[in-house]
Amino acid sequence: MAVSGSFREFVAEQLAVVGPVTVRAMFGGAGVYLGGRMFALIAFETLYLKADDGSKADFEAEGMGPFAYDAGGGKNIIMSYWQCPERLYDDADEMRLWASRAVAVAAKAAAKKKKPARRGAGAMATKCDPGKR
Repeated sequence: MAVSGSFREFVAEQLAVVGPVTVRAMFGGAGVYLGGRMFALIAFETLYLKADDGSKADFEAEGMGPFAYDAGGGKNIIMSYWQCPERLYDDADEMRLWASRAVAVAAKAAAKKKKPARRGAGAMATKCDPGKR
């Protein structure tokens, strides 16, 4: 999954249309982050943008597929990152649109991971306070 330094720089320049991105090495590839959230993946000199059920049809319409890898034991893992259409590299406005959607998908996914605050033991302790019997 090696990625050259020149491709990492190229991708960072392309995706700077959405803001100050950072590119961090991971598992031989790289993750692209904005505001601490990963919204793109670079693997094998290919850029993948985060997608969800609402946006993956756009990638499919362009003939693009998701990033997948062999996890061993015959298990193939398909991730929620889809190959970026090559035509976007020549159109900053289109790259901004697609990358912005990927950033929004990443934000939505992060919000889903946050668990709502539980009613902790403090509320229960008040009701069961032996001094109030």
